[in-house]
Amino acid sequence: MKLLVYGAGVLGSLFAARMHEAGHDVSLLARGERLTALRRHGVQLAEGNSPAVRRIPVPVVEHPDGGYDLTTVFVRTHQVDTVLESLARVEGDVLFLHNWAAGAQPLGAVIGHERVLLGFPTAAGTMDGDVVRYRKTNFMTRRVAMPIGEPDGRTTPRLERIVETFRTAGINAKAEPHMDAWLKTHAAFEVPLGQAVHMAGGPVELADDPDAVRGMLHLMRQNLAAMATPPVPRAFAALRTLPQGLLVTVLRRFLRSPTAVHSGLNAPSPATTAELDRLAEQLRTPAGAR
Repeated sequence: MKLLVYGAGVLGSLFAARMHEAGHDVSLLARGERLTALRRHGVQLAEGNSPAVRRIPVPVVEHPDGGYDLTTVFVRTHQVDTVLESLARVEGDVLFLHNWAAGAQPLGAVIGHERVLLGFPTAAGTMDGDVVRYRKTNFMTRRVAMPIGEPDGRTTPRLERIVETFRTAGINAKAEPHMDAWLKTHAAFEVPLGQAVHMAGGPVELADDPDAVRGMLHLMRQNLAAMATPPVPRAFAALRTLPQGLLVTVLRRFLRSPTAVHSGLNAPSPATTAELDRLAEQLRTPAGAR
């Protein structure tokens, strides 16, 4: 499989490095200073705060080079429109791996509906200069699979082939028959969480304000109630059914956990704000109005 990874941030770089180490024909698309750094040093990886840095010589390109069997897109929600313009001129299937609550239709309208697959990455990390510091795995994170799905929910030969290819590289992928609902559910949770953390000044600061956590939970419940389909995974239905007091306690504990503290929640940026704003807009806009 000839693979193009579009987006050389934390997740795209980590994904490309793992596919390259597994022996796959992969190229990583980057531009500007990031392209220069990758050409000079390769993808640089470090686990957590470890001083040990590995350099993976992933081939990098500035522009897509002909056709690919699969392009995986790792960009922020508000950057997708720009990416679509260039992908329309590249052959092959396209797997969008990022926050997205607008469904497959606007993607397929630009690049061709038959080319679109949806998914969401489960890895996490931060950029430390040119070094990708990825989250140390544990028993729980190893069990969380990266969902990938066809827009119509079918289990097709290409979906099975992609899932198997990722698994051979040590990426715990799975076919998800309700990928669009999965992404909308995640956005219904992610937008109030991200905006509340930003207003509070960090996850721990939010955890110290029970009233703000209750307000965040109220918005999550509103988003989930507005969905046309049940939440996916089903566990998110608990946000609508369990007592408020219990949920506030659980959410405050999560906000103080290493998972929250060492995640993107603790590193707000203009890009994060722009992404949350675009996701919120997608949640507010009925599918038929897009």
